[in-house]
Amino acid sequence: MSERVDAIVIGAGVVGLAIARSLAQSGKEVIIIEADKAIGMGTSSRNSEVIHAGIYYPKDSLKAKLCVQGKEMLYDFCDSHGVPYKKLGKLIVATSPDQLDALKAVQVKAAENGVNDLVWLSKDEARSREPNLSCEAALLSPSTGIVDTHAFMLALQGDAEEQGAMLALNSPVLSGKIEESGITLEVGGDMPMTISADIVVNAAGLYAIELARTLDGFDQKLIPDDYFCKGNYFSLGTKAPFSHLIYPVPEKAGLGVHLTLDMGGQARFGPDVEWLDDGKDIDYAVDPKRGEIFYEAIRRYWPALKDGDLHADYSGVRPKIQAPGEEARDFMIQGPKDHGILGFVNLFGIESPGLTSSLAIAQEVMEQLEAK
Repeated sequence: MSERVDAIVIGAGVVGLAIARSLAQSGKEVIIIEADKAIGMGTSSRNSEVIHAGIYYPKDSLKAKLCVQGKEMLYDFCDSHGVPYKKLGKLIVATSPDQLDALKAVQVKAAENGVNDLVWLSKDEARSREPNLSCEAALLSPSTGIVDTHAFMLALQGDAEEQGAMLALNSPVLSGKIEESGITLEVGGDMPMTISADIVVNAAGLYAIELARTLDGFDQKLIPDDYFCKGNYFSLGTKAPFSHLIYPVPEKAGLGVHLTLDMGGQARFGPDVEWLDDGKDIDYAVDPKRGEIFYEAIRRYWPALKDGDLHADYSGVRPKIQAPGEEARDFMIQGPKDHGILGFVNLFGIESPGLTSSLAIAQEVMEQLEAK
């Protein structure tokens, strides 16, 4: 079977669905191609579900800009579409005196990014809000929250389909070719097809880089190396000890073993940092032995954690474009101005804060597609 549409979005995660929604609302005939059996089964369903404020990212980076924009867009979307969320706020904590300078630096970086609502709390002020917390000082981020990610994705899908977008599940992209008349993809699965479009957006998440390598006519030198970083989560077997999210001062590869709450009030801890050899045949099982490291990290801010209270829960994998030990890299949204191919956009390294930024990422992609 051979078809032609206006636009193809590869990947039905939260970012792909947001982009498909924007394309459909602009009047394009859109098909969303997803290799898995349902929407959002990769990174989108295996994260902390946190709506980030935009605090940690380098000034003028896409992560900073799109997170700050996306946060407001996401809260507005949730209000207008009835998507459940809770603006719980979070505390970023310094657990020793030698972390105070790093905590102050977080506040400065946040202000550079336009996040001006952080509140410095002394040890006593933090303890008055969270009696179980151990810290030297904390920053309160009142605009941080949590969201029902699946409900959000369903709402995005609903908006896209209302404007005529179609979703093809169990449809892996096998290869593609960039031609003068557009981009043609060979799609496998139960109903193999050849499909062409003037616009193709590669939002394949963990496999976006691997997919880009299969495109005949695309300059391979423009494709970054890919790395995969697994994050394991442990749940708490007792009542949640905090009403805010609790984050330690950030680490190099992530935000440390933090405490988040799900929509039902269940406390969970994670993610840790476990680099994988590659992204093929990812094992999402959580090794209970990794909990030993969790206890030590968590007790720095919650000393009352008892042995045996943590239970292996779930894991996710972050699509990284930097090697272990290297500085974190920015989102790479690679459009026509970068590679010279009209109507084509690659999204590489879309990890946290991808969920928070998703609506703003979609807006950025639309702007790149429309730029001459």
